[in-house]
Amino acid sequence: MTLLLSFERARRAAFPVALCVGLAAVLTGCAEDPDEGTNGVGKLSAAQIEKKAQTAAGGADSVRLSGALVVKGETYKLNMRLKETGGMGSVSSKDSTFMLLRVGDALYLKADAGFWSHTGEDGKESAEPSESDAEVAGKLQDKYVKIPRDDPSYQQMSGFTDMKVLLDGLLTLHGTVAKGDRDKIGGVRTIKITGGEGDGGTLDVALEGDPYPLQLVRAGGAGTLTLADWGKDFALEAPAKGQTVDYGSRLPGGGE
Repeated sequence: MTLLLSFERARRAAFPVALCVGLAAVLTGCAEDPDEGTNGVGKLSAAQIEKKAQTAAGGADSVRLSGALVVKGETYKLNMRLKETGGMGSVSSKDSTFMLLRVGDALYLKADAGFWSHTGEDGKESAEPSESDAEVAGKLQDKYVKIPRDDPSYQQMSGFTDMKVLLDGLLTLHGTVAKGDRDKIGGVRTIKITGGEGDGGTLDVALEGDPYPLQLVRAGGAGTLTLADWGKDFALEAPAKGQTVDYGSRLPGGGE
């Protein structure tokens, strides 16, 4: 009997101790290291994270860039694959969608007849296509039209295919940079850094593998872009001659 009473007292005394230990374990477990299993970038300052992301992007050979980009009040939807020697993909505006392909300095544009029939002398949409415009558009639709280097549209169009130009212009936040929340982009853990308390843009940087930038929310509502397939090569070749139209020094309707 005495042995049983002693055991019962010991069991009762041990219960609150075990309860306290269990609660302590739960509470401390909630505060586990958020950087466990990551590349450690989350422990750095915001400025260091930004620098790491820029360095990683600058060292990559290729990237896929998609999303919305606002340029001079015009919204463009991009889905581009880019590398040092050129790029390829689609660009959509309010009124049209066209394909761009650049191999070295050679830039090609492919669009439907509607795009060509509404292109005026200034390179912008014209209200009413003429009969000659429609005739030219019929010849150009769904063909790769080579854009001459001295054509006014070359610089603007080629910018969408230039990996360095795009990344240098996009991956800089404005204002004082601060660390934000942790998130996931495409299944990859990220840490956000913000410029100007969010008004200067927000960048999600990968916490797994190389610290690549994975998503950018541009300042002033200038678009949201996703960056993926870092370092994944892709074939980039000029279109076949039968698919190409070369108009020499100027595109149709380009003026003198």
